[in-house]
Amino acid sequence: MHLANQKTSQSKYQLSLRVLRNELLCGTYHLIDVVIPSGIDLNIIKPGQFVEVAAPNEHYLLRRPISICDILREERLMRLLIAPVGRGTEQICKVSENENLDIVFPLGNGFSLSDKHSKPLLIGGGVGIAPLLYQAKEIFRLGIKPTVLLGAKEGRFLKLGEVFEPYCNLVICTDDGSLGHKGFVTEAPIWDEFDYTHTYVCGPMPMMKNLAKLLAEKKVVAEFSLENMMACGLGACLCCVEDTKDGHKCVCTEGPVFNLKDLKWLENK
Repeated sequence: MHLANQKTSQSKYQLSLRVLRNELLCGTYHLIDVVIPSGIDLNIIKPGQFVEVAAPNEHYLLRRPISICDILREERLMRLLIAPVGRGTEQICKVSENENLDIVFPLGNGFSLSDKHSKPLLIGGGVGIAPLLYQAKEIFRLGIKPTVLLGAKEGRFLKLGEVFEPYCNLVICTDDGSLGHKGFVTEAPIWDEFDYTHTYVCGPMPMMKNLAKLLAEKKVVAEFSLENMMACGLGACLCCVEDTKDGHKCVCTEGPVFNLKDLKWLENK
């Protein structure tokens, strides 16, 4: 049942969405599918955007920002990949099938899409692989098969990687060598013969900053999805401000995706 059906602003909704599935992955991550009502155009939801989810039974907590992992168009489902890292996300991960989650969506600005002449590379680490699935599928729909490079500490944390395979050339790196290549994503074999034109990155900040150095040297279009702490998701609380070359910007409204050329990560390096 919808508890709210109100646009908070143009093309943004606050709705109580029914949970169709809550699947536990690798003992840590939860893959949660919520049903999108038929009156909402799925085309307004772009890869790289995020949602703000209210923790059930925790009304005094702020909402939690979660990347949109995928849109299943035929089933009208929005898929979220959530790691229980604190009280709010722990409560969200406990939601049962057919219960509802109060969600504001879609928020922020997402990734751009490559043109038909491009050769895209998507790079993700940890829970940062989430927004890359939807991006890979949308690029594939354009007739391009991207390369996706995923990294994790252990192979068991990359169970979602199986879902990527029909839409991309998948490369996996693990710290312990239990799956794919042993080492960090910055040590993958693809860097030896790098011929990509567009790159899309999301993951832990140390990983992204190391990749920024590599990609700056390659002189390619590089977009990074930042994971700054986002409390409100609407630009009101100023918790997520990033210092860019064009001044301080709220990641939740100006991002979360930024072009590397607009970030100050590589200054004085």
